Amino acid sequence: MNSKKIYPVYLIFLAMGMVDAAGPMVSLARESFNLSITMATLLPLLGYLMFGALSIPMGVLQSKRGKIFVLNLGIGIMLLGLVIPVFSGMYGNMKADDTSMQLFYRILMAVLFIGGGGAIMQVAGNPFIRDISEEGRYSKNLSMAQSFITIGSSLGFLLPALVFNVFGLDWSIIFPVYAIIVLTAALWLNMGKVREVRQQKTDAASFRSCFRLLKNGYVLAMVAGIFVYCGVEVAVASHTPILLNDKFHISLEKMGLLISWSLFYLPIFLGRFLGSLIMKYITPVRLLIASGLIAVAGILLILFSNALPLTLAGVLLVGFGFANIFPLIFSLTIDNMPQHQNELSGLMVTMIVGGAFIPLIMGSIADATTITWAFVAPFVCICYLLFLGFLNYKKQLS
Repeated sequence: MNSKKIYPVYLIFLAMGMVDAAGPMVSLARESFNLSITMATLLPLLGYLMFGALSIPMGVLQSKRGKIFVLNLGIGIMLLGLVIPVFSGMYGNMKADDTSMQLFYRILMAVLFIGGGGAIMQVAGNPFIRDISEEGRYSKNLSMAQSFITIGSSLGFLLPALVFNVFGLDWSIIFPVYAIIVLTAALWLNMGKVREVRQQKTDAASFRSCFRLLKNGYVLAMVAGIFVYCGVEVAVASHTPILLNDKFHISLEKMGLLISWSLFYLPIFLGRFLGSLIMKYITPVRLLIASGLIAVAGILLILFSNALPLTLAGVLLVGFGFANIFPLIFSLTIDNMPQHQNELSGLMVTMIVGGAFIPLIMGSIADATTITWAFVAPFVCICYLLFLGFLNYKKQLS
């Protein structure tokens, strides 16, 4: 890939990852506004619902207007969401009397726009990597691009701990910082020499053509895999700090978020980077199976260990196992049906809505039982992802 083309696209992917800030916001908002776990999970619920509402329409629009147009639309909507809290006084200096429910509702509105912008950017960004990739290198290049999403996701964990310990500022600093990053991405994309390559053989997408693809059993299974994966990633990211706080009494702002990041998102980032190298030597399908087995082992450690070191090791294994599952599912599906890439992109990005529902289920289980047993929900989901690995292996042999 031409570096002049890919670097601004990498920054776009980093901006996409900032939607995942809704994950650590669950634990932070829970403390700031004295919310129940279930109420706090409204943050990812609203953000990720936008993936369900907008992705298919954006896939259809993309077929007509192109990926660059859709990327710019998503950037603008995300930027609007980020400035709402800033103009409400949330830029790192919230006071005790500022933590009213009215302010929480403004944050919910902001997350709605941030999620909508992220959804639109994902629809265009993931297949756009295929446009600028050499033949046979889509899975590898998408894993590399997805590692930048992890950097954006990581900021939601790192910034609150950094500004609290160094500058005495609160977690709301993420809003102005994110806004600057998104604005920079917009300028670089439009001032640079990034151009899409229109796929001449791609059929025009429509709502009917999108839903018709779901009659294909393989497509249905893979699309469901995106739902499951995204739900588990957000659920584990948002509930691990709560697990560390409730079970081991580790402070959230001081250390809990930092530990959660280093054991979950850092392994995802490193795993995606390594995955782009490993796929020179093993097939994407074999990597998908290995990833699922590692993640299952990690969840079992979280569920059945009462020792802090083993629990932390479990979180690390889940993060490392999760690293390449999303880009593998996405790229394997599109490589099987490249003529339907706009429809498939719309369908699969729609399923990122799983990030809204599985954390809500997990939060309800935690409120009804304990935070530890809430991790039964991601265990069941990861078993399904492992099944997809064997499904693709069987398809490869046939």
